[in-house]
Amino acid sequence: MVRRGMRSRLISVLFLISLVFTMLVMAVGCQPGSGGRSPGAESGRITIGTTASLNTIDPADATSSFAGLLQYNLCDRLYTYQLGSRDLVPQLATAMPQVSADGLTYRIPLRQGVVYHDGTAFDAAAMAFSLQRFTQAGGNAASILGAIDQVTATAPYELTIRLKEPFAAFPSLLAYAGACAVSPKAYQIPAASEGEAKKFKPKELIGTGAYQLTDFGTDRLRLEIFDRYWGDKPQNQGIDIQVFSSPANLFNAFRTGAVDLAIQGMATEQVQTLQQQASGRGWKVLEQSGGSIDFLVMNVKSAPLDQLPVRQAIAALINRSILQSRVFLGQVEPLYSLIPNSFDVQKPTFKERFGDRNLETAKTLLKQVGYSVQEPLVVDLWYRSNLVNDQLAATTLKADANRELQGLVKFQLNSVETTTAYARLEQGLYPIFLLDWTGDYFDPDTYIYPFLECTEGSVQTACKTGQSAAWGSFYYSDRANQLLAQSRAALDPAKRKQIFEQLQQLVAEEVPFIPLWQSKDYLFVQAAIEGASLEVTQKVPFRQLRRS
Repeated sequence: MVRRGMRSRLISVLFLISLVFTMLVMAVGCQPGSGGRSPGAESGRITIGTTASLNTIDPADATSSFAGLLQYNLCDRLYTYQLGSRDLVPQLATAMPQVSADGLTYRIPLRQGVVYHDGTAFDAAAMAFSLQRFTQAGGNAASILGAIDQVTATAPYELTIRLKEPFAAFPSLLAYAGACAVSPKAYQIPAASEGEAKKFKPKELIGTGAYQLTDFGTDRLRLEIFDRYWGDKPQNQGIDIQVFSSPANLFNAFRTGAVDLAIQGMATEQVQTLQQQASGRGWKVLEQSGGSIDFLVMNVKSAPLDQLPVRQAIAALINRSILQSRVFLGQVEPLYSLIPNSFDVQKPTFKERFGDRNLETAKTLLKQVGYSVQEPLVVDLWYRSNLVNDQLAATTLKADANRELQGLVKFQLNSVETTTAYARLEQGLYPIFLLDWTGDYFDPDTYIYPFLECTEGSVQTACKTGQSAAWGSFYYSDRANQLLAQSRAALDPAKRKQIFEQLQQLVAEEVPFIPLWQSKDYLFVQAAIEGASLEVTQKVPFRQLRRS
């Protein structure tokens, strides 16, 4: 039996302990970004969180943006972009290429003293092997370097590349993350008859980068510093990448400090919450115009979209600002050209031609071809059923058109799963489809050529074979094909810019596609981390990351 005095003192002691504990918890919780500590805090390692799925990291087969981020940090390419700029600079090359007068041959001097993660020496033969494997292995990425006809080591440290046709953007293409040097000792160029298992290495990457991949798990990757790296050494002790199963888990991990950085994978509302709380918690929120664009594909063979005034009227009635604010909470940029805002050749031709949501123009165009409230334009608008944002955007477009045009235009919404949609685009089943595209390399060419090119077709038959047909637009234009060829052959930047302006004007005139918005990329960084940057190419240089 405890006496009253002893019991009172015991209660007081317990209360004091409880009070001290509570104050400690509150103190920790009030520290900026310190709801917890990442696993690498003591060792100097950096922990990065994401929800991005990663099926393969093999440069010849991987096409996802997160695979590209890892390749960027584990490998080197002939060229890369100067940090914080759009300037292309040599990496494994020692100078910009010497280009022949016909624009077909590129001679590139190479760096000496470079070794791969497995100790193999880098030279021109190894670089030639890497590019040959990329184009010949039959992977998902092979077409990206499809302009290459032949790669030859013309000297121990000189590479000569022959193109099939002139391509002014080719140096930018050589900076593509997957166009990197891989060890000829660790990889092979398989025969066509060999199985997929022998072609690719989905969980390995033996390159020449500042980091080497030492562990590839289902939910965690480990990058160690490569101590024989030829360039500047990383400012941290290694990188741990944690792959979370849901946006909510990534969101909570960052808010509690379990990860040092978070990239790719949070929901719109979660991004907004972190933005709002950043100043009070000491977080850094880095924002960059993304490489992904969303647009409407207009099937020019499908009635009533085979009438130009109908396509132009739909372009005029689009309300991009309502999509930006209501659907995406300001996390996209309105887009008035297929070329993103990231490029200086971009010209907002849809805004110049149609204004910013010009309802009177839309009404006038529709009345020209006989539409009225009594006989409205009725057209099917398709979207991908497995993407919530696409559904919200399509619903918003329908509701806005119905409200503002009072029944003159009626969108009938339909949806289909992504894989099925892409398999059927060339069949011409969809009058209008809301889709997206992420450029393969940092050049405006990759936002124009993949849409307008037509290999076979005519104005009468529309496009039968080519990029335009692959999208389900079937747009054909002799003028577009001529301008595309000129843009690829033009080495003078000023001339290229002029040609791209003409192509953008042509798209706004004939409306085979309607640009809607451009994505934004976000990188969330804890207060204790310095050196973080989100480059214009949407890459994050791991080498610069360090603890304050």
